[in-house]
Amino acid sequence: MAHGTFIWNELLTGDVEAAKRFYTGLVGWTFSAHPMPNGGTYWIAEIDGKPVAGIMTMPRELPPTVPPHWFEYMEVDDVDARLTVATQHGGKIMRPPFDVPDVGRLGFVTDATGAALGLMTPVQKV
Repeated sequence: MAHGTFIWNELLTGDVEAAKRFYTGLVGWTFSAHPMPNGGTYWIAEIDGKPVAGIMTMPRELPPTVPPHWFEYMEVDDVDARLTVATQHGGKIMRPPFDVPDVGRLGFVTDATGAALGLMTPVQKV
């Protein structure tokens, strides 16, 4: 992928098992479990062994009124710098930059309209 393109989608839900059954039936996804550092499991959805999306339990930090939803990530050249640029163009930082081992550096913003977006600078794979 490249700077400015969407590279990952994940479903945040209160019923991971129901979501897994739904997408297995709908499009044939299979799943692999990955423990999360703060507890819980991150499920990688796969087609023919290739990762296509993630599914996780809705984070406790979200208000209970937030419904299950898909969350998108855009690849950027430098998460820290792009978060600053986002604020200069009417966006707001929802979560400062953080690193996910073997994945990349991430940060969450809302755009000038209030839509949430994940920014990611992926780990360069050799």
